[in-house]
Amino acid sequence: MARSSACRTPSINSSQDSGRAAEALARDHLQKHGLRLLAQNWSCRGGELDLVMLDGDTVVFVEVRYRKHAAWGGALESVDARKRQRLILAAELFLQRESRWGRQPCRFDVVAISPGDTGLNWLRNAFET
Repeated sequence: MARSSACRTPSINSSQDSGRAAEALARDHLQKHGLRLLAQNWSCRGGELDLVMLDGDTVVFVEVRYRKHAAWGGALESVDARKRQRLILAAELFLQRESRWGRQPCRFDVVAISPGDTGLNWLRNAFET
């Protein structure tokens, strides 16, 4: 079952820097919880992986979502089936190119960041059904 962790985040003001700032907040939060950064903004023809981290022996593919306004839908809800498929494809390509991680267990996490009290929400095993 997926577990989440929430905390309050500082405001992100500039829309131009919001993606980078959200990724930095997520990376710092995950590193404080013991995850180790393997790659950031890893891109391939199939898409991009915001963060690739190691949690013990598990390779964790992290999608970071930031929503300034809830009117456009929540950050967690923005990871739809199409986005999930693109992330899975990019993760498969990452594991092929970075073969040293190919035999490790994997999971997909989502870190959703929104301003105000909802703050940062870390959903582990986000694609688990």
